[in-house]
Amino acid sequence: MSDPAQALKDLTPQKEFFIGIDSDGCVFDTMEIKHKECFTPMFVKHFRLQAASKYAREVWDFVNLYSKTRGCNRFPALIRALGLLRARKEVIARRVAIWDTKPLEEWVARETKLGNAALKKEIEGGNTALQQVMEWSLAVNRTVEDIVFGVPPFPLFRESLERMVQRADTIVVSQTPTEALVREWTEHGIVQHVRVIAGQELGTKTEHIKFAADGKYPTNKMLMIGDAPGDYNAAKKNHALFFPIVPGHEEASWERFFKEGLDRFFAGTFAGAYEAELQKEFDASLPEHPHWK
Repeated sequence: MSDPAQALKDLTPQKEFFIGIDSDGCVFDTMEIKHKECFTPMFVKHFRLQAASKYAREVWDFVNLYSKTRGCNRFPALIRALGLLRARKEVIARRVAIWDTKPLEEWVARETKLGNAALKKEIEGGNTALQQVMEWSLAVNRTVEDIVFGVPPFPLFRESLERMVQRADTIVVSQTPTEALVREWTEHGIVQHVRVIAGQELGTKTEHIKFAADGKYPTNKMLMIGDAPGDYNAAKKNHALFFPIVPGHEEASWERFFKEGLDRFFAGTFAGAYEAELQKEFDASLPEHPHWK
């Protein structure tokens, strides 16, 4: 059986530097439309949360947009959202039945390539308790394909990318399905600038960077650009540098990267005080705990 991550493992350095870039919310301003118009309605529909839809929406948005789990894979996000919903007093008072996440938790704990292909294999192996999750996930993908198009990259991203690829091997590091990533990067005419597009089927973001760059580039010449704490964690587990695209301040972040961040990375003056300053601002942008607790 072929390894989905082989393209990352086979990546051979052509440039001196390595840059991984997240996609949703980092390159494209698609986080709000994807979650509010696609994920949340399917969350309410497929997990029968109509009687608590107000709270379901609030919880889903908190988990995926407005907290430190922003940008995480959809399956851990589903576990956290249902857990928070189960504990809300308003949901308890309405006697809304919340789907038992234990089968999903067990699968997520042992599987790293958290995509529909791996989920399908798990269900076909007899774990039929996850069929509802599959139906939801497929419905999300169909809705995203139907609704999300015509959203260009943030201002100054194209210009930044053109400068990046002059000196760095550049890849996409994401937990979005690969087919959606290819569709979006192709739609906006930027797919040719990246060497690999790594979506959820190729493993975690930490694995993407490890497979593509570990042992191939000096760690001070490896950079991850992202808008979520998961991106930061993936960088640091691989001893790479990190440039944050701060949620709510994306345009200013790309301007800062274009004007100074990329030059510092190439010049070797990124690590230390400069990176620490960026991380402090980023860390303050997203809360850990929901306001209703």
